[in-house]
Amino acid sequence: MWIVAIPRSFRCKAILFDLDGVLVDSTECVERTWRGWATRHSLDPDTVISLAHGRPTRETVRLVAPELGVEAEAALLEAGEAMASEGIYKIPGAREILESLPKGSWAVVTSGTRAIAEFRLKLTGLPIPPVLICADEIERGKPDPQGYLTAAARLHRSADECVVIEDAPLGIAAARAARMRVIAIAATYARDRLASADAVVETLADLTIRSDADGVQIDIR
Repeated sequence: MWIVAIPRSFRCKAILFDLDGVLVDSTECVERTWRGWATRHSLDPDTVISLAHGRPTRETVRLVAPELGVEAEAALLEAGEAMASEGIYKIPGAREILESLPKGSWAVVTSGTRAIAEFRLKLTGLPIPPVLICADEIERGKPDPQGYLTAAARLHRSADECVVIEDAPLGIAAARAARMRVIAIAATYARDRLASADAVVETLADLTIRSDADGVQIDIR
């Protein structure tokens, strides 16, 4: 029987963070928004919510209600989320990690729009990175690798110099398609749904992240 060793440490030049579920806990807000929308359109809320996590809004609407005006419905949903402050929380340890990393060594790649991402970062007191890749600024969202590849290019890093931190299967698939290493946080999904990641931890606090002259060191506690 083969035993696969799970890495306990990673060396990289840049960390690419997902936003929701990694740096910001928006589960309550996102589920309330989608549940209300699904109910108004006589759709099963649990099905809609399960598809919405980690997926661009337009793609979710297209999957569950293609007969609706996708762009108009997505715009309404996104406008609501960009102003919704209830149920948005900073993940413990997120600010300390981001503030410890040198500029040019990290980015955020999100399935939300820039308006939503910047609103949530400001609301939780987290810094807005110079490299922030949002769903409304690229052609293909997760699980396509475009977002992560764009972030790496803007940081002037190759894929093998980056480590992605994600919480959703679609995001892990995007990182894998970009040929990047990925650490998953089991905040939104059960660990078995995240098995394709290089490593899975329970919370961001399970990671010790520090920078030095040669790059960034990530250790799993």
